[in-house]
Order: sequence, then C-alpha cells, then structure tokens
Amino acid sequence: MQAIKDKINDMTSMRKGKSDARAEEKAEKDLAKARMGIAHEVRLAKEAEAAMDLHVAKADELAKREMEKQSAYADPHHENAVDLNEHPHSQRN
Repeated sequence: MQAIKDKINDMTSMRKGKSDARAEEKAEKDLAKARMGIAHEVRLAKEAEAAMDLHVAKADELAKREMEKQSAYADPHHENAVDLNEHPHSQRN
C-alpha cells in the first residue's frame, strides 16, 4: 500500500514539474514574441527616421537651389538682375 502511495506522490510531483516547465516555457516564448515585436517596431522606426532624414536633406537642397535663384534676381550688380519693386505688369502712378 505504501508503494502505491509513493508511486502516486511521484506521479503527482512529476506532473507538477512538467506543468511548471510548460508554464515557464510558455512565459519564455511570450517574452521572446514580445521582444521580436519590439525589435520589429524599432526597425520600422529607424527606417522611418532614415526616410525622414532623406526628405529633409532633399528639401534643404531644393531650398538652397531656390535661394540661389532668388539671390540672382536680388543682386543689383548681376547682369540679369530684376528690381522686385518694379513689376512689369503693375500700374503705379
């Protein structure tokens, strides 16, 4: 009778050990999934930041070009300079 009780206790403790191991494995898998999700979001954020930096650089370059064009009009010593106060279609008296 004692042998049967010992065997039942052993089976119970083995079942508890397996259950604990499964729960620990599940927790580790959930943590790994969360870390993968975080890594994915970080990657997307870095890609978006790189794209934003590229757009800022392009906008800066376009602004520089436009400023160079405008400075050609505003330079009174430039051969093609235009007086911005005298528009050819304006009617001033």
